[in-house]
Amino acid sequence: MQLFYHPGITKNDKQIIFPKDESRHIAKVLRKKEGDLLEVTNGEGLLFSVELKQAGNKAVAKILKVTKEKTAPYFLHMAVAPTKMNDRFEWFLEKATEIGVHEITPIISDHSERKVVKLNRFERVLQSAMKQSLHYRMPKLNEPKSFAEFVNSASEEEKFIAHCEEDKERFLLKNKAKAKSSSVMLIGPEGDFSSGEIKLALENNFQPVSLGNSRLRTETAAIAACHTFALANQE
Repeated sequence: MQLFYHPGITKNDKQIIFPKDESRHIAKVLRKKEGDLLEVTNGEGLLFSVELKQAGNKAVAKILKVTKEKTAPYFLHMAVAPTKMNDRFEWFLEKATEIGVHEITPIISDHSERKVVKLNRFERVLQSAMKQSLHYRMPKLNEPKSFAEFVNSASEEEKFIAHCEEDKERFLLKNKAKAKSSSVMLIGPEGDFSSGEIKLALENNFQPVSLGNSRLRTETAAIAACHTFALANQE
């Protein structure tokens, strides 16, 4: 199965008009033709089975069937400090989408190696990963926030911060991640969160956690956390 992405389609639509780039990909690269069947998602949990009615510079398809993706039993919001090298953060975005994540916020902390991020490229990575993993819902990508702004406004039911300060009490995330809950997970930069940031998070009811005995890079820690929540919600 090959999945296409077209935002903005609703269950009440009768046809899809693909944008220029996707139309070219369908006709020139994949060599699809009139009468071929395609699968398209709007990134909001709907799968559209369609029949191609027109190929070429403007591809048009008739919607034959609409299927709704089963809602996940949990909600996971990852708040992760952008890495110095963009490709490492993009790797996190790709793998987190494959495993299962619902919302992502880049956070700028005291020790952040990168304080300016451009979201356009990140959005394309999420789209590609969603299609490759055959998911019908694309994670929400937020504008970057400062650490303090984020922790003061987080409203999820379960709140966690992973840090490396061994002289402070921490719990294993695998023992704290709850099934069927709404959770937010803070992952810091390579230099870890500052002591002041950890203190602020704890004051805002974030639970301090560890991901195990190994010292992990930012993107690896974020993926490990995503997988921990996914496993906790396996049915």
